[in-house]
Amino acid sequence: MKLFCLLTLFFTLTIQAQFQINGIVTDSNRKPLPFATITTLDNNNTITDVDGKFDLKINAKTSTFSVSYIGFQTKIVALTDHKKFYSISLSEKTDDLKEVFVSNENPALTIIKKVIANKNLNNPQKKLSSFEYKTYNKLIVTANPDSIDGRIDSSAAYKDFNKKTINIDSSDYKFKEIISKQHLFQTEKVSQYQFGNNKLKETILGTKMAGFKQPVYEIIAFNLQSISVYGSKYELFETKHQSPIADNAFSDYNYKLLDTVPIQGRNTYMIYFKNKKKRKSNGLEGVLYIDQENFAVAKAVMRIKGVLDISGIHEFEYVPSEKIWFQSKTTFKIVKGKNNDDIKILGGTIQFDGDVEDNFEPRKKSASDFTYLLSESNNFDIHYNTNTPIKNPSLYIEIKDDASKKPEEFWNTYRKESLDLKSQKTYQLLDSISISKRIEKRLGLGRKIINGYLPIGPIDLDLKKIISYNNYEGFRLGVGGITNDRFSKNFRIEGYTAYGTKDGVFKYSLGSGVLLDKSTNTWLNGSYTDDVREIASTVFAVDKRVFKIYDPRPINISTFYKYISWKANVQTKIIPKTEAVFELARTYVEPKFDYLYNLNGQLYSSYVMTTAMASIVWAPFSDFMQTPTGRTETDKRFPRFTFQFTQSLPNVLENDFTFSKIDFKTEYEKKYLNGQKTSLLLQGGVAMGDVPITHLYNTMPNNLTKETVMQRITFAGRNSFETMYFNEFFSSQYVFFQVKHGFDRIRIMKKVRPSLVLVTRMAWGNMEKPEQHVGPAYKTLDKGFFESGIELNRIFKGFGLGGFYRYGPNQLLKFEDNIAVKISYVLDLGL
Repeated sequence: MKLFCLLTLFFTLTIQAQFQINGIVTDSNRKPLPFATITTLDNNNTITDVDGKFDLKINAKTSTFSVSYIGFQTKIVALTDHKKFYSISLSEKTDDLKEVFVSNENPALTIIKKVIANKNLNNPQKKLSSFEYKTYNKLIVTANPDSIDGRIDSSAAYKDFNKKTINIDSSDYKFKEIISKQHLFQTEKVSQYQFGNNKLKETILGTKMAGFKQPVYEIIAFNLQSISVYGSKYELFETKHQSPIADNAFSDYNYKLLDTVPIQGRNTYMIYFKNKKKRKSNGLEGVLYIDQENFAVAKAVMRIKGVLDISGIHEFEYVPSEKIWFQSKTTFKIVKGKNNDDIKILGGTIQFDGDVEDNFEPRKKSASDFTYLLSESNNFDIHYNTNTPIKNPSLYIEIKDDASKKPEEFWNTYRKESLDLKSQKTYQLLDSISISKRIEKRLGLGRKIINGYLPIGPIDLDLKKIISYNNYEGFRLGVGGITNDRFSKNFRIEGYTAYGTKDGVFKYSLGSGVLLDKSTNTWLNGSYTDDVREIASTVFAVDKRVFKIYDPRPINISTFYKYISWKANVQTKIIPKTEAVFELARTYVEPKFDYLYNLNGQLYSSYVMTTAMASIVWAPFSDFMQTPTGRTETDKRFPRFTFQFTQSLPNVLENDFTFSKIDFKTEYEKKYLNGQKTSLLLQGGVAMGDVPITHLYNTMPNNLTKETVMQRITFAGRNSFETMYFNEFFSSQYVFFQVKHGFDRIRIMKKVRPSLVLVTRMAWGNMEKPEQHVGPAYKTLDKGFFESGIELNRIFKGFGLGGFYRYGPNQLLKFEDNIAVKISYVLDLGL
C-alpha cells in the first residue's frame, strides 16, 4: 500500500511537474517572426520555427517566460492556468542589424573567428578517427487543417434567402477534409552511417514510401540539407551556400551576439548571422549556438527565405568522453515563400503569392498554399572510434536488397514513437490511390520517355530511331527498341532498322545481352550492324546516351562511310567510381565519298579492321548509390575523366591495317552561388600507324559552305566549332579546348528570361602521312583554330540565338565568312 501511494504520488508530481505550451510570435503587422527566442527563468529555452510557431515544455512552478527577437523589444509573458496557446506580438526597436558594422570590436565576430580556428578540433569528421550511428528519418508533405478556410468552396452557385447569387467553391473544403485524415506524402527510412578514412557512407537498412511498392530512389538520394555544419559550403535543398563559419565567411556575412543560453548545462553564445548580399539566392541567415568553452557548434539553425522558405536545424549532444558535440537530430522544413511565379517540387506544382507590386492583384489562395514539407532525423546507437572496416567505401549510399520489404516489427523497433492514426491512414490511402491511378507505372513511363524510350509491353521503343535527316541519306525513317524487365531482367534483345529516302538503302542492327552481375551492372553483349557513320568522328563508348527530340548537327553532314560490324563487349561498373566498356570488333568499312587510302602503293577503296578497345570514364569526386537494381551516379561532380584506347589486331579475321588510337577527355564544371556557371572541356586524340581518314579526327565542325551569313544559319551544336566548315580540317592528332561561362538568367519580362553564355574554343592538330589520303582536299590545324561567341539561350519557349567569330591564323579573307549565326534550343523538362 505504501509502495502504491508512493508510486501514485510520484506519477502525480511527474505529471504536474512538466507540461507543454505552444504559440506564435508575430510583429505588429501580424507577420510571423522566425527564430525568436523563448526562455524561462530556469533556463529552459526554444526558438520559433519559420512560421513563428513554438512548442515549449515548462515546469509547474514557472510563472512567466520571455520572448526576444532581433530588432524587437523583449516581452515578458505571464502564464495562465489551463491556457495552452499563446499569441505574442513584439514591438520593433529603432536599432537594426543593418546598423551593425563588422569590425574587430564586434564580439560576435571575435567568437566566430575562434569557431573557425577550432573547427578541426570540434568537427567529428576531423577529430574522430571513425564513428558510426543509426538514423530514423520521417518525411511528410502535409498541411495544417486549422490554417485552411473550411468554407465550402467549386464553382457551384446557390441563392440565399435574400435572393442574392453567391458563388461557392468546394476545393478548400475537400482539401481540409483530406488533410485532416491523412498526409499528402510520407516516407520513412532507417540508415546506418559509417565514417572512416575521411569517407562517410550511408547504408539504408529499411525504407518505406507511401504509394510505392518499389521506392523512388531519386527521392531517397535527394540531398535536403548538409549532414555536417562544418563544411565550407552549406547545402539546403540541393543548393550550396557559403557557410557562415567558412574560412572566408566574413566577406559574406554580418554577425550579431544576441544572448547567452545554456544547452545541456553548458553555456553557449547565441549568434545571429545574415548574408550581406540582398540577392535571395544568397540569403542564408540563421542562428548559431556556440559553446563558450571550446567554441564548438552546439546548435545551428539555417534558413533561406525567398521563392521557398527553407530551414534546416541541427541539434547536438555533448559527449564528455570525447569532449565533442555530436549531432543528435536534424530537421528540415519547406514552406511557401514570396514570388509571382508557381514552382515545381516533387513533381507537383505549388502556387503562391508574390510580393505586392504595382497593378498586382493577389490571387485567391489555393489548397497548395498551405502545404509544407517536413523531414526529421533522429540519431541513435552512436559509437566513437570503432575503426570498423567499411564495406564498399567508394559508395555514398547503399540500399540493402530487402530494405523495402521490412515487416512492421522492424519499423516499430526503430520509430521514436509509434505512428499516429493520421500517418497510418496515409500509407493505406496512398497505397490504394497509387494502385488505382497506376502512379508507379506512370512514373516509370516518364523516366523512359526522358531517356528517349516509349515502353510498349515488353519492348521499349527507341524514339531516336523514328525519323532524322542528313545530306547523304535524306530522311532516315526507322524503328528500333530494346526489351525491358517485363521480357526479362537478366537477358535483353535490342535492334533497329532504318531506310534512307535519298540513298535508298536499308540499315539495321541486331544485338543481345546477358546480365552477369546486377550489383555492378555488368553485361555481356553481342551485336551485328550494317549502317553508315560520319567520317572522322570521335565516339567514346562510355558516353551516356543523350536524347534529343531534334538533333540538328547531322543534317548538314554529307560524308559518311558504310560499315558492317560484328561486336562483342562487356559493360561494367565493377571498378569503383567508373563505368567501362571492353570490346572486340571486326568491321568492314567502305567510304561513300571520293576517297582511296594509299598504303605502300596499294590503294584501298574498302578495308577490314579488327580491333580491341577499352573505354572508361572515371568520376573520382562524384557520389554513387548502390540500389537493388544496380549502381547509379547520384551527384555528378567534377572533374571527370574519360579514356579510350583502340588497338588493331594484325592477322586476325582479315584485318588490313596496323594502328593504335588513344582518346582522352576531361570535363570540369563550377557552379557559383550567384547562379553563374563555368564549364571547361579538354579533349584530344592521337592515331598512330596506318589509319584511313574515316577513322581520324575532324574536331566537330558545324558550318555550311554557303555564300552568305543568312544562308549558313543552322542550329548550334553542343561542343562543336560553329565557324568551321564541314570537311575543312582533318588531323591524325589533335587537342581541343573549350571554356563556357554562363550568367544567371536575366528577367526582361515574366516569360522572357534569357541566359547569357560566353564561349571560346580553340584547337590544334597535325596530319601524319598526308600522302596516304587520296581524294578529298583538306587543311591541317598545325597553326591552330580559334573562335569565340556569345549565346543568348532560352529567350522564349526554349529558343535562343548565338553569334560566333573566327580569328587567328586560320581566319578567312572575307569578314563575313568568319561569322556564324546559330539558333539554339533548350528543352526544359522541369527536372
